[in-house]
Amino acid sequence: MRAGLAALLAVGAWTSAGGGPAAATVQEPSPSSNDRVSAGLLTAVQRDLGLTERQARQRLAAERAAIGIEAQARRAARSAYAGSWFDADTGRLTVAVTEARMAGAVRAAGADVRIVEHSASRLDAAKRKIDALPAPGGVSSWHVDPEANRVVVNVVAADRVDNDVASFLDQAHEVGPVQVREVAAAPRTFAAGTVGGDPYYTSNVRCSIGFSVHGGFVTAGHCGQQGAAVRGWDGSHIGTFQGSSFPGNDYAWVSVGSGWWTVPVVLGWGTVPDRLVRGSAEAPVGASICRSGSTTHWHCGSVLAKNETVNYSQGAVHQMTKTSVCAEPGDSGGSFISGDQAQGVTSGGWGNCSGGGQTWYQPVNEILARYGLRLHTA
Repeated sequence: MRAGLAALLAVGAWTSAGGGPAAATVQEPSPSSNDRVSAGLLTAVQRDLGLTERQARQRLAAERAAIGIEAQARRAARSAYAGSWFDADTGRLTVAVTEARMAGAVRAAGADVRIVEHSASRLDAAKRKIDALPAPGGVSSWHVDPEANRVVVNVVAADRVDNDVASFLDQAHEVGPVQVREVAAAPRTFAAGTVGGDPYYTSNVRCSIGFSVHGGFVTAGHCGQQGAAVRGWDGSHIGTFQGSSFPGNDYAWVSVGSGWWTVPVVLGWGTVPDRLVRGSAEAPVGASICRSGSTTHWHCGSVLAKNETVNYSQGAVHQMTKTSVCAEPGDSGGSFISGDQAQGVTSGGWGNCSGGGQTWYQPVNEILARYGLRLHTA
């Protein structure tokens, strides 16, 4: 951790001591000398996704291209847009549309096309109706799955026959096209009791810094309430929670002062070189993604779903992104990053980094927009 902080100090030329929040902006990826993939990142992607070095290089390059293609293809599809996903086998982005006449324009943008029945707006509307239903503990989460062209409701396998779960599923089927899937366990948040030598503390909880913004950093809402004081790894005062929302959302931002400053860096923990943050362009479903956290450090996986509602014991959290990346207590609030593009802050999940699991994050662009913040980029 101290080595990581030393790396942060070394890039002090990027720091911003103070400065109020500005309007949120989504920054697209841009070519740079840092586009070359580091050996550490290749190792992490190979390890966590089971790829050879060549496969890892090809996949990362294809995913970077897909991020740019998705925005163009969405515009080309117009109201017929029904979602998109990255196919790791073909290395291409697929865009679903409800009207065959739009297929040519979408292909011209560089994407493959699938004709489906339900538009993204139709599926999003159905999900919003399900969001309004009271969910029992046996219902893990629900999200729009563009490849299935359905709203997928995830149910803990052991609770599938529970009467309250069955009633919830009946109501969900009434509001729109729904598919039910079974999962191994219910999600939980990844905050932890105080342990020495970790990034930041609030009260008796340890969490992880997400991304620097001008004037502070963003993190998970369940890590602290508005007004809560934040201490650093050395016990000194960092700042204060200026905004926090949980449940419903799981995001917060902390102002930075007292000699601390912000830098556009995500720690690689010795697994990969520390990553510079250059923007916040959103990675598509199916793309690889990596997470940095104070407990389990650096791990990678894939984006599994977007705009998923997660049913924690404390209440439902909306508009989350689900991944196959593992996490453990203390990783809450930490960074999800794709290449040099910020993606979101760690919320919770199930499993661990020994046996595997799934983890959700709150997208960073939503947090920036909510609080009027500007991402600190290199």
